[in-house]
Amino acid sequence: METPHQIVTELASIRSQSEKGIELLAAAERKMIHLELEEQRIELTTFIGTQGTVADKSAISKLAALEAREAAALARAEVSRIKTKIGHLKDSQMAVMSAAKMIELQWKG
Repeated sequence: METPHQIVTELASIRSQSEKGIELLAAAERKMIHLELEEQRIELTTFIGTQGTVADKSAISKLAALEAREAAALARAEVSRIKTKIGHLKDSQMAVMSAAKMIELQWKG
């Protein structure tokens, strides 16, 4: 059984982690947007500066942007992981609050 002090401590820890998660999410979203735009810039610049058929220009520009595309995909995955962690923290908070309610009922009983 958890004590009220343990519950308060755990809720404070979850709150702190959630606040850090929100900051990390904002930074990860900025990074993701920057990398997605960089991918587009490389692809479009290469397309415009390449000679050949449209199909050739498209293939060459996509190859040129491959590393940037990978970086953008990894950034999207990072955003997804952070969102998952924030969701897990919310679930943990609800579980701790439920445990607190059960302890309160036991102490009253």
